[in-house]
Amino acid sequence: MNGSKALVLFSGGQDSATCLAWALDRFDVVETIGFDYGQRHAIELAARGPLRDAVAIAMMDKGKGKLGGDIVLPAHVLGEVAQTALTHDVAIKAEEGGLPNTFVPGRNLLFLTLAAAYGWRRGIETLVGGMCETDYSGYPDCRDDTMKAMASALTLGLDQPVKIETPLMFITKAETWALAERLGGERLIEAILEHSHTCYEGVREERHSWGYGCGVCPACGLRAKGHAEWTAWTER
Repeated sequence: MNGSKALVLFSGGQDSATCLAWALDRFDVVETIGFDYGQRHAIELAARGPLRDAVAIAMMDKGKGKLGGDIVLPAHVLGEVAQTALTHDVAIKAEEGGLPNTFVPGRNLLFLTLAAAYGWRRGIETLVGGMCETDYSGYPDCRDDTMKAMASALTLGLDQPVKIETPLMFITKAETWALAERLGGERLIEAILEHSHTCYEGVREERHSWGYGCGVCPACGLRAKGHAEWTAWTER
């Protein structure tokens, strides 16, 4: 893709790290954007810089991609309009109707809108996000239909093409680990283990086989399960 550019929604977690590697493998120049929305696991914002650098180094070893600029935008309005377990100190649980109270209504919709507006200014039409409906936690704004609708709305609203790439949409967490290994080998896997942050509780005191976290919250459970499944595949 000569002269191609992409903007990765980069949170500092496992999924966005894998998406960054995926974009670096395919585009000439890749920029990143993050959001400070008052998340209780704000430690992910501190993880972004070291993780971003480590992913870039791992992919440079493969001769892939050029990492461009980065920006973090304030989005605290999400915490004001939606008081959830990700923005307030309340116990994580399932709500009536089946959605977990970690669901932040409108989060991905707002992130994609801001990213598209920033991309418009930067001359970037392609957004890359780690949304996934295979292993997702019941979040309706992670569904493929939602991404297609957003791409259409943003294309109309900005009067220029907006593409939303979601390389993890139909794969499991185990397959996400496998994808990272294919893209960047052991160096990328180590970057994700050491630098990424997924735990909703913001715990980084102990490194497990799958990385840092409390080991109890839904995010840790999903990450650990996927890592165990992927490890079992590699040991066969």
